[in-house]
Amino acid sequence: MLRTYRAIGLMSGTSMDGIDVAAIETDGETVSRFGPSALHPYAENEVALLRAAVDAAVGLTDRKQRPGVIGQAERMVTALHAGAVRGFLDAHGIDPASIDVIGFHGQTILHRPEARLTAQIGDGQALADETGIPVVYDLRAEDVAVGGQGAPLVPVYHRALVNMLDRPRPVAVLNIGGVANVTFIDGAGDPWACDTGPGNALIDDFMRARAGASRDENGGAGARGKVDDGAVARVLAHPFFALKPPKSLDRNAFREWVAEQAAVSEMKVEDGAATLTAITAATIAAVVPQLPKAPRTWIVCGGGASNPTLMRMLRERLSPASVEAADAVGWSADAIEAQAFAYLAVRSMRGLPITFPTTTGVAAPMTGGVLVEPRGRKVKKSF
Repeated sequence: MLRTYRAIGLMSGTSMDGIDVAAIETDGETVSRFGPSALHPYAENEVALLRAAVDAAVGLTDRKQRPGVIGQAERMVTALHAGAVRGFLDAHGIDPASIDVIGFHGQTILHRPEARLTAQIGDGQALADETGIPVVYDLRAEDVAVGGQGAPLVPVYHRALVNMLDRPRPVAVLNIGGVANVTFIDGAGDPWACDTGPGNALIDDFMRARAGASRDENGGAGARGKVDDGAVARVLAHPFFALKPPKSLDRNAFREWVAEQAAVSEMKVEDGAATLTAITAATIAAVVPQLPKAPRTWIVCGGGASNPTLMRMLRERLSPASVEAADAVGWSADAIEAQAFAYLAVRSMRGLPITFPTTTGVAAPMTGGVLVEPRGRKVKKSF
């Protein structure tokens, strides 16, 4: 019988709303128990520093460079993640010694796989030292270094979840964070996946600039607005949407294109929000012809699952397939990515593949990640 590990996953996504923390018990293949989860939200000044680091990263040519504001942001990210772990353990009465490993994604500040360049800030060794728990981090780099897209990473966890679920196949698991990505699952083979286009990033940035809000809360502005169908069609003309998978995106990949083609800055807030929401739904639907088959079931997770306007638009565009929020099938829509990095950490320790030709375009299934143990402390673990 395979050993079961108790793992914590940490995810700070492209939406930059905070740090998701989740605990699971897994052997790296199946999930035997879902533990608690929590969100450690970022303060406005913390988001501002992260956004400054993303802007500064445009000029990076070496993924290990940490000049100026990027180094400052990395120190902040590491300290905030350590605090989130300690707070999570205290809140749930969990003994740190009972945790085998932390899966640490860090914060993506640059993702250019075509240049074999991806950068996630966050010091894995410092996090291990601060928490006293082994850490697996830097999970994208190996894949990108050999020509893979380095994203998405979560599909192998989606497969584990879908295999526990009774739903008509094929199943598409749709994660809508700052960028949206889809995992296609039909049978027991390797998962198939790609980024589909913008997720919440464009909507969030628009609401921040025009309404001083971090998001379109409950899709309210979008629900009251009118969609500019011409703008949606012009955005869909971008060559990315005709590009065959695997394919992946940087958070800001569509910022200038949408600004030019949709001209939402000239719209009133409600119409801009409605149009950007429709763009997200349309770009997701555009991937269906590129899938091996049309999915019969769509399960939506990530922040987009809590936007009723986006969910309505998805149901309209993906019909006759069913579209359900992850919470409705017994998953945690908000915690799935954090859970996934706990799962990936265990797979990494076991040397199991985390990326596949059908998910990132890498030549063969491969593992990834760097395991570090806390310095100066004895950790009674057998990996």
